[in-house]
Amino acid sequence: MEKKITDPFIIRGIIAGIAVALISGIVGCFIVWRRMSYYGESIAHSSLLGVGLGILLGTGINFGIIVVCLLFGILFLWLQQSKILSTDTLLGVLAHLALSIGIIVISLNRIKIDIHAFLFGDILTVSSNDLWMMYFGVILVIFLVCFNWSSLLLVTIDEDLARSEGINPIYVNLLLTTILTIVVAVSLQIIGLLLITAMLIIPAATSRRLANSPEQMALIATFVGIFSVILGIFLSIEIDAPSGPSIVVVSATLFFLSYLFNFIIKKD
Repeated sequence: MEKKITDPFIIRGIIAGIAVALISGIVGCFIVWRRMSYYGESIAHSSLLGVGLGILLGTGINFGIIVVCLLFGILFLWLQQSKILSTDTLLGVLAHLALSIGIIVISLNRIKIDIHAFLFGDILTVSSNDLWMMYFGVILVIFLVCFNWSSLLLVTIDEDLARSEGINPIYVNLLLTTILTIVVAVSLQIIGLLLITAMLIIPAATSRRLANSPEQMALIATFVGIFSVILGIFLSIEIDAPSGPSIVVVSATLFFLSYLFNFIIKKD
């Protein structure tokens, strides 16, 4: 059957993709500022274990993702404070361990699971009920970020300065982990766990070259994400390609165009 942009499942996919863009643009700025791209990717990888446990135990995929990702983040922060190993080594060990256990758990499920959909996303799986849950997550993330914007920004700039202002960096880091977990839960179906990090990093990196303030960067990153989602899904329909990778390709193209634009402006 030929797909059309007006088909209900395509419309639902676009609305779901916009939900992802609304939060990944804002949260992605903190990932870029903190140089935490590997941390975001590790959280995304651990979500596969949440998927497997959620289905195996019958608690639901989103609940499984939230619990596992939060435990992953708390364990990482605790090990990081212990200074046992370097940050990238800890993330490498924990992320691959969670991913491997997740694959084993999924293989033990009697229910057949399309793992490809979780890895790369599938707009066909987004239902109306999913949209309600996604936008609940969007509202929650936006509220948490806006309410804690100053603290998040100050800890990002300088943790020692934040302490002198009475802000606990550990609390803020746990908060950011919680926000990232919600982003992953919201994004998994439409983008896929292998591409979540791309949506967190690329729109934020694109806006960094165009913005003059943190607030402006977050706003531009959100618009870049929304445009990437709409054009990416349209592209996926036209060439019959997966939606998640198509969105990322559009987003990356915008990044290189912004780099070129910035280069031309500086040259002039």
